[in-house]
Amino acid sequence: MTSTLRNDFLSIAAFAALIVLAVPLFFGFDGYELNTFARYLCLGMVAMALALSWGTAGILNLGQAAPFGLGAYIMAMHLKLMNSTSMPGGMPDFMGWMNIETLPWFWQPFHSLGFTLLAGLLFPAAMAFAIGAFIFKGRVSGVFVAIITLAVLVAIQLLFVEEQGYTGGQNGLTGLALLTIFGVTIDNYSLNFYYLVAASLLIVTVLATMLSRSKAGLVLRAVREDPNRARFLGYDVSNYEILVFSVSAAIAGFAGMLYTLVLQFASPTYMSVSFSLSIVIWCAVGGRESLIGAAIGAIVVNMLEGRLSDVFVEAWLMVLGVLFIAIVLFLPRGLYGLAVSVLDAMRSQDKARHGTTAKTGEPTRPGESASTSPTASLSAGE
Repeated sequence: MTSTLRNDFLSIAAFAALIVLAVPLFFGFDGYELNTFARYLCLGMVAMALALSWGTAGILNLGQAAPFGLGAYIMAMHLKLMNSTSMPGGMPDFMGWMNIETLPWFWQPFHSLGFTLLAGLLFPAAMAFAIGAFIFKGRVSGVFVAIITLAVLVAIQLLFVEEQGYTGGQNGLTGLALLTIFGVTIDNYSLNFYYLVAASLLIVTVLATMLSRSKAGLVLRAVREDPNRARFLGYDVSNYEILVFSVSAAIAGFAGMLYTLVLQFASPTYMSVSFSLSIVIWCAVGGRESLIGAAIGAIVVNMLEGRLSDVFVEAWLMVLGVLFIAIVLFLPRGLYGLAVSVLDAMRSQDKARHGTTAKTGEPTRPGESASTSPTASLSAGE
């Protein structure tokens, strides 16, 4: 195991101790507080998904809320059907209000929890694969990727709002049943449910870290630095970009499913432009170069929103905006960059105390020296 990967897993272990041990003890196992923090963890997961594509491959997806919202609706469809068994034909109530006589064919498979869980991962990934193939096979890059993904987000949200008879329209899907697994009903205000969400986040973190530190992750970092050089080295850049774009969407879809379980409803606001831009802000605050940093950024920002709205009832948005501006000006690499700078300073002081001299040359990325940059490693055949 390389030192970088070992440091990543040490960070994950510290993160696990924080959310699994410290949070329940701090909140005193209060159901409402645990449910609220479970919501923060779901948002941390979708921010991490964006960091995987933006921080690793340099793909800024302004439509990250689209797969998140799709995953949320997929889970909500299953829970709505579970709560509609007493309705005529087993249809959701809002369909009856819209004079729909039979349950649509595309709702039928969502009676199955297994199909729902697979669909929540595969449908967002398939959508991202199709969009990514169009974008990256055409060698679209930079701001144009952001514009296209934002346009797709708006189109999907409008579709869900307009098709009121099948999606609940502007009201979304409400009146959902609690999730039942193997005959056990899970209370979304219980400690067990909180651990389910926390464990899901940690598993996703480990898998995403393994991907980012694999050979594919090395190629993606090389693409981020210089895609043309990666092509000259013989790599199909578009395939790697489509891969990370699709994996990021699958993680966001999974986060959306968990989010529906936390709040017990799905709304088209989950696919709004403002929400999608918020994900970008969380990622930037935490540091897009770090998966855990992005997750922590989402958790911290959402906690601040809740606390500031209690203290500054009318001016909390302005206070939060000032904090964002300060971070952009003074911490351009986010909280992760601040942590790296502090650790580097501590190492320098330690070397000075032991009479050693630090090597010259600034690393191209945190944890990467100039001699081990992505393109240099690929050129060496690693």
